[in-house]
Amino acid sequence: MNRIQTLLLCLVGVGFSGCRAEHSDASLAETAAEIAQNHILVDSHIDVPYRLEEKWSDVTGRTEDGDFDYERARRGGLDIAFMSIYTPAESEAEGTSFAIANRLIDRVEALAGRAPDRFVLVQDSRQAEQARQRGLIGLAMGMENGSPLDGKLENLAFFKMRGISYITLTHSLSNHISDSSYDEQRQWGGLSPFGREVVREMNRLGIMIDISHVTDEAFYQVLELSKVPVIASHSSARHFTPGWERNMSDGMIQALAASGGVIMLNFGSSFLTEEGRQWYDHMDADRKAFLEQNGFSEHGPEADRFQQDYRTEHPFPFATLDDVMAHFRHVIDLVGVAHVGIGSDFDGVGDSLPEGMKDVSHYPNLIEKFLQAGYAAEDIEAILGGNLMRVWRAAEDYAASAG
Repeated sequence: MNRIQTLLLCLVGVGFSGCRAEHSDASLAETAAEIAQNHILVDSHIDVPYRLEEKWSDVTGRTEDGDFDYERARRGGLDIAFMSIYTPAESEAEGTSFAIANRLIDRVEALAGRAPDRFVLVQDSRQAEQARQRGLIGLAMGMENGSPLDGKLENLAFFKMRGISYITLTHSLSNHISDSSYDEQRQWGGLSPFGREVVREMNRLGIMIDISHVTDEAFYQVLELSKVPVIASHSSARHFTPGWERNMSDGMIQALAASGGVIMLNFGSSFLTEEGRQWYDHMDADRKAFLEQNGFSEHGPEADRFQQDYRTEHPFPFATLDDVMAHFRHVIDLVGVAHVGIGSDFDGVGDSLPEGMKDVSHYPNLIEKFLQAGYAAEDIEAILGGNLMRVWRAAEDYAASAG
């Protein structure tokens, strides 16, 4: 019996000779760090590419800004980082989505190319497992916002070839595929006719379907159409943010699990607590009024300065690791450990991350919470990456069998 197994037995109250000494010798923090290093750890949503689009930094080493770089990822035990190929919602109307997506994919390829001893591109679940075996951090890619498809079904095969493993159907505005949970304009009543074709073709090609950002109606339509389990790559439980459609209701989480899917929990404080959600709602309303009164653009420097000043006058209510764990425990109580994972949204939620979960080096802090709560080693392993890997393989297996 190894030290991790011994400590887990001590934590759940199983007594045997040597337990007291073993427990006193091994701190939970050390054991959590060991677990992070010894089991595959997958984060399904990290917004590094767009962060580098706005301000370049060398994430192959250690950076002073941002939530991700190689050194911190290695310290945190991260094995597979899904790089978000994010296209802003307005890019569909501007006709720039396809070019932006390809430019960001180029960035990820360049990152792996510049540091082949640290990173490797990962295009399927088999390559993900091989990356870990080689001691490299695998860079998988998920497309956040389906607008780069440009209404062409053949672009799914193109982006699959470029390495996209999942697609978030929409973002903060309804697009030509699906209505958005953020948008009051919902012209499709869920999925568009083209969106229904997209779901079927994604199944055929083995691309995972991501239902984060879609409306409740679109979510249930996806479940009805998809032949394989789907994911929510970076959503949390609506139970803690009542009425906020961007998070998933208990009924949706149960339906997702019944179809074999996984909710990957978002670490942004506004996703975790009602207090954090309300802070953003109030700030957004005040900023909108300020910009309209003064004729400023929401994309101009005045909008950024307003948010900085607002934060000074109204300190942000950061969530805690206990809040993160509350979401995990809620989902587990609803549907079991097989249907939840990590979708942090690092580099995508700004300065809103919980205390103790500020960047990719902090995954062991979360594992420590699971240990304190008495979760079994195999359950922690499933949450860290096993559940996402299962859904990924299921999508690929269906595509292989469909021919």
